[in-house]
Amino acid sequence: MHKFTKKTMAVSVTAALFCGAGGAYAYWTNTGSGSGTAATGSNVAVAIVQTSTPTGMYPGGPAQPLSGNFNNPNAGNTYVTEVTATGYTIDAGHPGCTVLQGNYTLGGTSNLPADVAAGNGVGAWSGLTITMNNLVTNQDACKGAVVTVTYAST
Repeated sequence: MHKFTKKTMAVSVTAALFCGAGGAYAYWTNTGSGSGTAATGSNVAVAIVQTSTPTGMYPGGPAQPLSGNFNNPNAGNTYVTEVTATGYTIDAGHPGCTVLQGNYTLGGTSNLPADVAAGNGVGAWSGLTITMNNLVTNQDACKGAVVTVTYAST
């Protein structure tokens, strides 16, 4: 049997280190390429909510302010350029007070554009009005009428 001496041990360790070190420096280089996809989502319309409640309108009275906020069901902000009052209806309990008679006028210009955050009751709009016109005919049929204004946004 062979006896290990300090000299034999030193040569063995040195040889092992050289072999291991040489393996650490051996490698290959390479290049590559690839691709992936990403998709944008879409949005849904915001709901325009009137928060003001004009009351006490009468023929020839002053314009009443219309204002409100938005319900934005989207995951992120939505840009709203303007809000417009597009028309109105009168409750069924007042059949003698009709839109065709021109009892009311919608007017004004909204204070937008604005970036509307996601959520309900967010953002604000104002600047629109409703006026009860003073017609040359009897307007008693409109006493106590509830006028529902419709809105659109862009």
